[in-house]
Amino acid sequence: GSEDMGTTVNGDVFREANGPANGYAAIAQADRLTQEPESIRKWREEQRKRLQELDAASKVTEQEWREKAKKDLEEWNQRQSEQVEKNKINNRIADKAFYQQPDADIIGYVASEEAFVKESKEETPGTEWEKVAQLCDFNPKSSKQCKDVSRLRSVLMSLKQTPLSR
Repeated sequence: GSEDMGTTVNGDVFREANGPANGYAAIAQADRLTQEPESIRKWREEQRKRLQELDAASKVTEQEWREKAKKDLEEWNQRQSEQVEKNKINNRIADKAFYQQPDADIIGYVASEEAFVKESKEETPGTEWEKVAQLCDFNPKSSKQCKDVSRLRSVLMSLKQTPLSR
């Protein structure tokens, strides 16, 4: 009878869950679960290779940049030291020319002292910054090797133009 067929519920016949069809279905499902990580493993492997190649490429590039930077720095140092030597030589020549005058050191000291005293005597209020501006070299072309002083220059010029409020 109907007992061999399994259990009948609402006219439908249900077999026990351990039948062969369900067993294969379970195996197929387990296969699918293991297949997904396999594809993920492949992707991870490819990703790792790609990253290694990128790493190697960036190391090469970094090495090239380091070598270029080293070369540039050496060139700059050489130019800088040449410039310093030129400046030293020029300064020595100028010094020699000045100090070859009789009593040069006294002349130099007295001249600067006299100029200072003369300027401080004719001090009219509000001209202090004009004197400071006279002492500064505001020719941008003559100071190629020097630091950029354009901001300082503009501040001093504005101070020179605005009279001191007392």
